This record gives sequence, C-alpha cells and structure tokens, in this order.
Amino acid sequence: MLKRLIPHPMLSLALVLVWLMLVNHVSLGNLILGAFLGLVVPAITAPYWPNRAHVGRPFVAVQYVLIVLWDILVANVQVAAIILFKRNENIRSRWVTVPLDLTSPEAITVLAGTITMTPGTVSAMLSADGSCILVHCLHTDDPEGVRDDIKARYERRLKEIFQ
Repeated sequence: MLKRLIPHPMLSLALVLVWLMLVNHVSLGNLILGAFLGLVVPAITAPYWPNRAHVGRPFVAVQYVLIVLWDILVANVQVAAIILFKRNENIRSRWVTVPLDLTSPEAITVLAGTITMTPGTVSAMLSADGSCILVHCLHTDDPEGVRDDIKARYERRLKEIFQ
C-alpha cells in the first residue's frame, strides 16, 4: 500500500525541498502544497518508470553531493582566475573523451549533469553505445588528468550509488 502511495520516496522528498526553495518561505501552507506535489507527481509519473534506479548507498549519495558542491565552489574560483588573468592565447581548451564503466542510464545522466554543472567543463556528447562521454574543458594542460579526476571523483562514487 505504501509503495503505491509513495512510489518514489526520494523524488517526493526532492520535490518538497525544491518547492520550499522555489517559494523561498517555509510555512505550513507551503509545506502542505510541497507535500501534495511530492505525492501527486510521482504517483502520476510512476507508470513511466518501470525499471527505476535503485539508490543502494544513500550515505555515499550524500557524500557525492557534498563533493560536487565543493568542486563547483572551487571551479568557480578557478574559472574566474582564468577569465581575469589569462590571455586568450594562453587558454588551452581541450576535448576529453572519458570512457565509462557506468551502465545505468540514471548514473550516466547524473555524471553528465555533474560535469556540466561544474564551471569550466561541459559534457557535450554521449557515444551511441554509452561507453564514453565527450567533455569540453575550458583550460587544461593535462587532458588525461581531467579524465582520471572525473573517473575517480565522480564515476567511482556513482557506481557505488547506482550499481
């Protein structure tokens, strides 16, 4: 019964939190409306998620979020320094191909989103077979190091979370 009422508990919680952040005011009415959205939206969309992803290690997911937030903060400072202090001819933009060990579409989507949210990098394309992702870096002298960082900091943790 509870599974039918709350088919995606993490999505429900996320919807409530996002709603409260959007309205920027915590009140009983906003909390009730957020809870209503958190129950109705997953219930309506549940038939479209027949093979939904399973988050196996929620504490690793929290750790992942904290690492991504830290990396976004650090990358903002690095990109600002590049823009303010590097001359155009000294900026070395590179395309980096990152081979993927991830197989879950949800995990690959989170990885691509993480790369894009981090200033200075953009995930540009996923190969047709899902075996690698193409990433553009604003500035790097070490494309292999960027690839290794993505695999070590993000992909390894996503494998723990989703597989």
